[in-house]
Amino acid sequence: MAAARARHAQRNRTLLMYSTATILVVLGGTYAAVPLYRAFCAATGFGGTPKTAMGQFEPERLHPVTGARRIKVTFNSATSDALPWKFTPQQKHVWVLPGETSLAFYTAKNTSNEDLIGIATYNVLPDRVAPYFAKVECFCFEEQKLLAGEEVDMPLFFFIDKDILDDPNARNVTDVVLSYTFFKARRNKHGQLEPDAPKDVVDASMGWSEYEHAKSTEESSESKSS
Repeated sequence: MAAARARHAQRNRTLLMYSTATILVVLGGTYAAVPLYRAFCAATGFGGTPKTAMGQFEPERLHPVTGARRIKVTFNSATSDALPWKFTPQQKHVWVLPGETSLAFYTAKNTSNEDLIGIATYNVLPDRVAPYFAKVECFCFEEQKLLAGEEVDMPLFFFIDKDILDDPNARNVTDVVLSYTFFKARRNKHGQLEPDAPKDVVDASMGWSEYEHAKSTEESSESKSS
């Protein structure tokens, strides 16, 4: 009897732990839906988002594939109207081999008389190349603060994974366009920094405008109330 009660108590504790974990996941999912979705895109290359998964950066992968065709990478830049920055690439394009690392730079200047924080979004075209476009270091990994009138160089260290040569849908691509858009940063109700722009504008800057996303909890509630 004592053994049965002990097993029953253990099952209750296990059920409580699973229930608590489920509640935390559901509540946390609403809070972190957008960051998690962006992390998913960065890890998989979905929607033209270049990969930032650390597994790709093993030293043995960072060797140029001799004999392969070089790929032309063109750099684009844009800033939102709300952010008085001048943001331009220092080079129009570079040519790289699969597996070859490359260093590029952008220049950003705060042309206003106040300190401002900016957040950069990015995407790669054609989007079938995104799973193989890996960034080792990038100014887009975190927000950037520029003092009034300050001008800085922003580095980008990247490579195109040699696995692109094994993908019949991507191995013949010879031209790639990497685009960045800087937005003025604002804090949302959770205290997180995010682009100060309409969602459709931000989505378009990341190449997501053609994809249909599930509504957030807040959007669903507003639809029901109306």
